[in-house]
Amino acid sequence: MDLKDKNVLIVGLGKTGEAAAGFLLARGARVTITDMKTETELGPKAALWRERGAVLETGGHTIETFLASDLIIPSPGVPLVPAFREAVERGVPVLSEIELAFRFLKGKVIAVTGTNGKSTTTTLLHEILKGAGLKSYLAGNIGTPLLSFVERSRESHVYATEVSSFQLEYIETFRAATAALLNLAPNHLDRHPTFESYIAAKKKIVTAQKTGDAAILNRDDARVWALRGDVSSDVLAFSRKRPVRRGAFVRDGWIVLRDGGERRVMPAAEVKLPGLHNLENVLAAVLAADREGVPVPEIRAAVKKFRGLEHRLERVLTLRGVEFVNDSKATTVDAALKAMAGFDRPLVLILGGKDKGADFAPLRRAVRSKVKKVILVGAAKDKIRKALAGAVPMEDARTFPDVVPLAFAAASRGDVVLLAPACTSWDMFRNFEERGRAFKRAARRLARTFQGRRG
Repeated sequence: MDLKDKNVLIVGLGKTGEAAAGFLLARGARVTITDMKTETELGPKAALWRERGAVLETGGHTIETFLASDLIIPSPGVPLVPAFREAVERGVPVLSEIELAFRFLKGKVIAVTGTNGKSTTTTLLHEILKGAGLKSYLAGNIGTPLLSFVERSRESHVYATEVSSFQLEYIETFRAATAALLNLAPNHLDRHPTFESYIAAKKKIVTAQKTGDAAILNRDDARVWALRGDVSSDVLAFSRKRPVRRGAFVRDGWIVLRDGGERRVMPAAEVKLPGLHNLENVLAAVLAADREGVPVPEIRAAVKKFRGLEHRLERVLTLRGVEFVNDSKATTVDAALKAMAGFDRPLVLILGGKDKGADFAPLRRAVRSKVKKVILVGAAKDKIRKALAGAVPMEDARTFPDVVPLAFAAASRGDVVLLAPACTSWDMFRNFEERGRAFKRAARRLARTFQGRRG
């Protein structure tokens, strides 16, 4: 792919935008970067990229900029602003960052997507591969753009890559040698016009594959399993509920691999990650690692050591018998339901943030049976209150730091205060990480208050 002297527009100057800008400038492209943030909001990096030769358009987008482009590279999740939409309708080519990277990258891509569990599964897979001595790199939506690896890539390298619906939306030749589709539930409906269009983007991870590749599908998710007929690659299944003909499953308390013969990997009780959904994530990672030839003892050793990621059912502290758990990454209704399912103790649940077009009614049954009280916060709290009316007592927090003392006041010894917001954080925070750390700070501040009283 010849990029020299091409007019390339990068939409958004986040991690992906910066990786794309550096890559394209090095190949002689004429790079323009457009961002909704102002020059002040972008800070020093705006001047940096101008010095490196890029043209910057800040504080909004103009149709002229989009239509003057030979190629558009959008950052994941950028909204379909009118200028972007019109450029697409007029036939201006659009490629995602992973597509651009794939055209130059050496080595093998193992890709993971799904509504929930992508980061945990991808990171665990990377740890297994690395522990087995493979030259594995953690890439994609989890933090380091795939483009960042191109210059130093080698054929012996393996890229455990988390990919989102936004990244898959604009692929053409991108193809994963092994691809895992974990689950499908309504998400990002503020960006995708329908749930069907969201699924259409997600399924590209397996429909783009060819004979000889492997598609790892969740046998327990009806929407995912229904896609097997659209796949031309080798279909492998994972299930925590039933044996599968080829793949990974749980039987008699053991994780089992089956492909012709059977191999027991490890007792499921050795998995340190809480929640049944995390057992599914482990099954997918184990199956992908087995596909790469990692011996069972090395798979078992890596899984036993893995303790999960920050902001995913992260145990923060226990105060007077009340446990605080941070699942700020639970940005969808489905993720919040899975978080609640991981506990058999009464919950005080913190919900709210920026709505992604979700229907919160599916939370009703779970909160009625498991939750003592819901603490509401953020832009979506009125919509959530309406959806849960009559199912559970609710209380509003004026600011985010207020959620912790309100939740603690509603809890008793043995209860769990669970942050599983079912919403994104963008109304109050830059990302779910910042929200999770704010929750942890508030919990520790409350704990110090009680320690001071004892003194």
